[in-house]
Amino acid sequence: MLWPLFSGEPLPIDLQVSWPVMIGAGLLVGFGTRLGSGCTSGHGVCGLGRLSPRSLVATLTFLAAAFLTTYVIRHLAGG
Repeated sequence: MLWPLFSGEPLPIDLQVSWPVMIGAGLLVGFGTRLGSGCTSGHGVCGLGRLSPRSLVATLTFLAAAFLTTYVIRHLAGG
C-alpha cells in the first residue's frame, strides 16, 4: 500500500468493497485466529507437519467452512 506513495504509480489493486467492510473482515479474521489458537496456514503447514491432532481438526474445520460458505454464496444466494 505504500509503494504508490514512493513510486508515483497507481495502486495495482482494484478494491471491490468499502474500507469499513475490509476493516470488519480483518477484525473477524483476527478474532478467528485467536479463537482457533492459530491461523489457517499455521495449523495447515506447521501443525500438520508435527502430526498435531488439534491442527488436523482445525484445518478440516477451516476447509469445511470455506466449502460451505462458497456453496451458499454461489448456489443458494445467487452470487
